[in-house]
Amino acid sequence: MTTITAPASKKTSLATLAGLLPFLSPYKRQFLLAAIALVVAASATLAIPYAFKQMIDLGFGAAGSKSTTHVDLYFIALFGVACVLAVATAARFYMVSWLGERVTADIRSAVYAHVVTQSPQFFETTQSGEVLSRLTTDTTLIQSVVGTSISMALRNVLLFVGGLAMLFITSVKLTAIILLALVAVVLPIVLFGRRVRKLSRDSQDRIADASAMAGEILNAMPTVQAFTHEKIEARRFGASVENAFRTAMQRIRARSLLTMVAILLVFGAIVFVLWLGAHAVIAGRMSGGELGQFILYAAIVAGAIGALSEVLGEAQRAAGATERLLELLGEESPIRNPALPQALPPRSAAGAAVVLEDIVFHYPSRPATAALSHLTVEIAPGETVAIVGPSGAGKTTLFQLLLRFYDPQSGRIAIDGVDIRALDLHVLREAIGIVPQDTIIFSANAMENIRYGRADATDAEVIAAATLAAAHEFIERLPEGYQSFLGERGVRMSGGQRQRIAIARALLKNPPLLLLDEATSALDAESERLVQSALEAAMVGRTTLVIAHRLATVQRADRILVMEDGRIVESGTHASLVAQGGLYASLAALQFSLH
Repeated sequence: MTTITAPASKKTSLATLAGLLPFLSPYKRQFLLAAIALVVAASATLAIPYAFKQMIDLGFGAAGSKSTTHVDLYFIALFGVACVLAVATAARFYMVSWLGERVTADIRSAVYAHVVTQSPQFFETTQSGEVLSRLTTDTTLIQSVVGTSISMALRNVLLFVGGLAMLFITSVKLTAIILLALVAVVLPIVLFGRRVRKLSRDSQDRIADASAMAGEILNAMPTVQAFTHEKIEARRFGASVENAFRTAMQRIRARSLLTMVAILLVFGAIVFVLWLGAHAVIAGRMSGGELGQFILYAAIVAGAIGALSEVLGEAQRAAGATERLLELLGEESPIRNPALPQALPPRSAAGAAVVLEDIVFHYPSRPATAALSHLTVEIAPGETVAIVGPSGAGKTTLFQLLLRFYDPQSGRIAIDGVDIRALDLHVLREAIGIVPQDTIIFSANAMENIRYGRADATDAEVIAAATLAAAHEFIERLPEGYQSFLGERGVRMSGGQRQRIAIARALLKNPPLLLLDEATSALDAESERLVQSALEAAMVGRTTLVIAHRLATVQRADRILVMEDGRIVESGTHASLVAQGGLYASLAALQFSLH
């Protein structure tokens, strides 16, 4: 992946666009071919006015058959120049379009590959809709710059420089007058260009806001409809879209004004100079061909300036998009692989040993509140430990630290004697299987959803894991069995079925450490019985941590840890904890009295 750091401060548009160079540098050969085609096309364009001058002065100015010969010769030459121009322009268009598509694809891949390595801390403050907006809208703007604007800018720079040189050759006096007029064009372009860049950034931010809102609501559509908020959410989104529209219109007005001022000043200067040139021809100080040549070169120079002002407007928009993408690429995850990762010892037949020493942890978004406070616990290989307690006690946080989604502010976590911060993240997470409370089902068939646990698993291994998780029977009843598409986010399945898919996924992974976060919470009584017996079989040969609010699911655990306010307040078996008459006993009495 291309590594880039975000700009430390607001830069000019050119400096910001320079951040794209690492994505452009692998394609030097294609840029060279595009540059050759560009130079040839520009040279052919600059040759046309000279051919016209020769045709007018030598062709129309001569007499008889010689005049016809000159006219034929120069028209053939003009057609030849047009052929070269056509081929070179087509080659330039193909190469720069290829570059635009290729670089955009690389940027999208780099941004996505970078985002998926971010820790949950990143997603606490960044909405997924905003990331998607940057992956689509912002990269499309960059595509227009790389695939069109850069080429157009270079082409018009060449035409401007070449046309200006030919203007000096044709008439120094008239060209000097034009240059004085051009100075008046630069100032509004610079002033308005800065405003367009700011408005472009604002416009992209408003579009991202609308995308983020839409993504959030579409993912929560059952809740929105259950609370009859369809019209409210439609109005909210409409207001966000209107805000984006108003910001875009400010940008469009600024660009329109920039274009109008540039064109008026340039062509006003040209009309004035042509008036002077017409008087020079009448006075005999200039030939008709020279005036014609001067007019065409002046038109080329004026067109180049007008096109450059348009390109500058596009570049300003792309600069804002580039800035946003570079900021995203510059995000550094606080959770990183060590420079020299250690290896885990060979897997024990009993499972993994887990040690947490004096853990203190605050979520980055809630620095004043300790989610875990001086927590210490040792778990032996093969032991099944249940973790219970009221909501907010820190149970799920414990799992997130074990998976190293976050690092504690102090303390140490070790698996089989190795500090998890010394392990490669993939090695650590491959040693842990998890069944989360909120099951994620991907837009794929049942086979691929379970195979997510281990990408190289065979179909037979997937079916065996599904059977162990009591999922095989209901999958077989689906219209296409294991090839049945489960719907986006598993909308075609019940909560219990989604949970069993997640359990099968974890069992297929076959890790030494298994984390069950309310693994049976969404199951009916019959499914819970099936899954519970399957989990008990799966716990053999591995260490298991079970979070459960339903105490009936943890009575057979080797040990129960009772958490409250980020601390372990009680520890023991079900019977011993009930006998203590503490928090566990009150929770148990409350639950069992309800049955």
